[in-house]
Amino acid sequence: MPGDEREPVVVPVRRRRLKDRLPVRLRHHWKPAGALCAGLAVTVYFFGDARVSPYVTSSSRVEADTITQNIEGTVGLYDASVSHSIQLTYEQTDFDKMMKEFEDEGTKDYLSADLTIDGVHLEDVGIRLKGNSTLSSLRGKGMGMPGGGRDMPGRAGAQQGAPPAADQGAGGGRDPGRDTGGGPGTTEQQPGRQAGGGEKGGNGANGGAAAGGQGAAGGGPAGMVQYDLSAKKPEELPWLIKIDEYIEGRAYQGEREISLRPGSDDQLPLNEALALSLTKSSGQPAEAYSFTSVQVNNRPAVTRLMVDNPDTEYAEAVGDGNGVLYKARAGGSFDYRGDDPSDYETSFRQLNKSGSQDLEPVMKLIKWADEASDKEFEEELHQYVDVDSLATYIATQNLLLNSDDISGPGKNYMLWYDLETKKFSVLGWDYNLSLSGDTAAGPDDKVSMGGGPGAPEGGLPEGMPEMPEGMPEMPEGMPGGGNGEAGKGRSMGGHALKDRFLESDAFDAVYKAAYKKVYAKTYGSGTAKQALDTIADQARQAAGSSKELDAAVKKLRTTVTERTAALAKNKQVTG
Repeated sequence: MPGDEREPVVVPVRRRRLKDRLPVRLRHHWKPAGALCAGLAVTVYFFGDARVSPYVTSSSRVEADTITQNIEGTVGLYDASVSHSIQLTYEQTDFDKMMKEFEDEGTKDYLSADLTIDGVHLEDVGIRLKGNSTLSSLRGKGMGMPGGGRDMPGRAGAQQGAPPAADQGAGGGRDPGRDTGGGPGTTEQQPGRQAGGGEKGGNGANGGAAAGGQGAAGGGPAGMVQYDLSAKKPEELPWLIKIDEYIEGRAYQGEREISLRPGSDDQLPLNEALALSLTKSSGQPAEAYSFTSVQVNNRPAVTRLMVDNPDTEYAEAVGDGNGVLYKARAGGSFDYRGDDPSDYETSFRQLNKSGSQDLEPVMKLIKWADEASDKEFEEELHQYVDVDSLATYIATQNLLLNSDDISGPGKNYMLWYDLETKKFSVLGWDYNLSLSGDTAAGPDDKVSMGGGPGAPEGGLPEGMPEMPEGMPEMPEGMPGGGNGEAGKGRSMGGHALKDRFLESDAFDAVYKAAYKKVYAKTYGSGTAKQALDTIADQARQAAGSSKELDAAVKKLRTTVTERTAALAKNKQVTG
């Protein structure tokens, strides 16, 4: 009706139900989604604090870390017939920061640098300090560990920078990845075995600590060499050059890592070059090397030994590439630590096939070696290890007078696992302490850092004073020091595979046969003397002639001559 006003009708607005707010697809399939969430909740509740350890057992040869940019260069990186040059440039502030961190904490972090190698320029490579005991002098108060440091107890008044005595071999530098290690320690003696050794006793030869490899700056007791390194002379520091540290997939002539070894100019590590040459001539894998001129920023150029550092490509070149290479770390051990692969990562670094293989084969080997009785070791070793290869490796280290091998404090060895035979072989690397010691040592004699009969293998030389009272405890994780696992068992010296192999009469025949074979290919054939002549010429071509270099060559020649003569008279070797 006109003028009649009605109350407005209010229609209630219904809120959307929760299920109406969900997407249509989820509403249609809510049951599977709900079951999945419920299952996930149960899993987290019951297993949330459990450790999951992945095991990869595929035998694929595919390598995840592939080279995508390979710089060819102008001349072969390790072609000894041509001259080589390396120039590194970096920001001084970055270097100072890196050195301070190393001095304060012992860390060896990478520094970005530009590299010019044989005229080819590469930007943004990574460089870091390489070595453990070698670098101790850089930290100021580093106690004189084997191969490095200033204040080694019992130096008998050796003057810093003085030429090494006749029984001091070339030393310095062992670096298994980023580890710390190399300090003096003790070796526990196991029942029925010699502590840290394993050899069956000497043959009475006591040729004395004959002239070892040529020396380096600083004297040291009984076959040890000390490098007087300084941050003010970066061209003399031991460096690891990593081509792909900042540019993934890059390599130079197929190489990702190059090592500049300790010692320069007249203190070139000729012994290491010779050991690598003889290892290769015996038919075993060995890193390539050459001498090169090295200049850092605007500092004077020096001559260094350049060595192929074992990396992914090195591992893939071993055999036919159908295997995995594990590099022992200096701070690690060969102790069984359970079934978790992560517990072995501080002892071994896997160099290749990281996308398809893992540490499980090494874990099984360690567990077996730890639990096997002497009878089981003799009967079952061939199931885990290529026995002929192990015999050849051990014989070679003795012939080369290498005190820092698989049983040394630096853990300078690698394990090659053949994916077809499912067996391990032992490979050597880092021969900076080779060709130093008793040149009369026979197959059954220990090759010790002290150089004389009866010195503890891998330990301090006989007659050295005990550690001074009040000396700080070695850092945890270093061989023979701290409260970590690395201080247990054979961490400082000795190794279950080598020790038990040599202690068992069951393997005596295969060991002696391997010894004779390697001897014939190295010393018996005259190869050692010829190789030394070649290396001496290469060193003089790179560094120029000098009285100091001539003296170093003469000293090493004395070692080779005496070693050759002593072996020729040993009926176990030639009979």
